[in-house]
Amino acid sequence: MGMPTVSRITIVSIRRPAERTINQELQWLGSSLGLFGERDRNRSCFRVFIELLKSARLQKPLSSDELADMLGLTRGTVVHHLHHLTGAGIVIREQNKYLLRVDTLSELVDEVEKDVLRTLHGLRDVANQIDTKLR
Repeated sequence: MGMPTVSRITIVSIRRPAERTINQELQWLGSSLGLFGERDRNRSCFRVFIELLKSARLQKPLSSDELADMLGLTRGTVVHHLHHLTGAGIVIREQNKYLLRVDTLSELVDEVEKDVLRTLHGLRDVANQIDTKLR
């Protein structure tokens, strides 16, 4: 049997910022989705996410080199964050270019919700099977 496809779905309950600038709301949304952690001190993952959000609106996928040039980051740093965002199911890769899985943030939340529900249904099915075997 091959390795299962792994996607990490993280939801973090974080108090919404009192001051609600667009930047703070975006940071809060991404942090609530487990995209940006404490280790992202220079907010490079956040910056990669924002550029991908902009490119999604234009429907223009970006390469890791393009992102690195735009953001003044090393390609290695960008690739690291792209792998994290891809593993979270937020970003997809097509022909060596990256783009958000959907065009808008509300669609993104809808897709994450579907992923969570699909995962929970799978867990429930296995739990029921185990319960049946333990009886």
